[in-house]
Amino acid sequence: MKSLSDKAGAFLSAYSALLLRSGATCARLEQNVGRMAQTWNLSADITIMPRHVSVSIKTENKNECKMFSESTSNPAISFEKICRLSQMSWEVADNGWNIEKAEDCLRNISRIRPAGKLWVLFAASCANGAFCRLFGGDMTAVLVVFVATFCGYFIKQLMLSRGFDTRIVFIICALVSSVLACADSLFSIGSTPHVAVATSVLYLVPGIPLLNSFSDMIDRHYICFFSRMTDALILICCLSIGLCAGMWAMNIGMF
Repeated sequence: MKSLSDKAGAFLSAYSALLLRSGATCARLEQNVGRMAQTWNLSADITIMPRHVSVSIKTENKNECKMFSESTSNPAISFEKICRLSQMSWEVADNGWNIEKAEDCLRNISRIRPAGKLWVLFAASCANGAFCRLFGGDMTAVLVVFVATFCGYFIKQLMLSRGFDTRIVFIICALVSSVLACADSLFSIGSTPHVAVATSVLYLVPGIPLLNSFSDMIDRHYICFFSRMTDALILICCLSIGLCAGMWAMNIGMF
């Protein structure tokens, strides 16, 4: 039979990996795990690396210490999972949940399916069109950006579902969206074609990794900060390559 520390260690490592894969910051992870471990009269030390997380469990009298590790590969941003996981940590602390009940809750949260692809596709296209309007684009530019985003995001969903490298996906999607957005300028169908081109690829900006990296820097998680920042900057470079390639292909001046 497993001891309390074995059960808690296995649970907390799985919990930590799911929370990180869902897009949480290191500070949130430490707070949530520490809150639950304290409820079970344990001490948890967490080591967070770019591709795995390790949880060291110590008993109250510190005469036993065990290490548990879990992979954090294949991230999938999910604000719903982050909120549910954080709420669960408070339920454990406030209501004294045992490990078995917490494990059942974790399994249910891990089964949460992402939002429908068609709904996300439509919402992302509307949001990017709104960005175009926010930056001064006319309604023609907004419509062009909506179509460019719809096509680019559809290709992104399709390629990612088939296992393509994210960097290649960003280049191709930015290329397709920028080429479609250049129609506003080539056919002179609007008064703000430059805004349409500039905002057509904003849906690809990796905002969450950038924000999380700054949060990790503030909390002195420098390894995660450099990892997330590097990933975000590489994706921004891929986005820029696709955008420039699209403008060059359509013979649209950059300056």
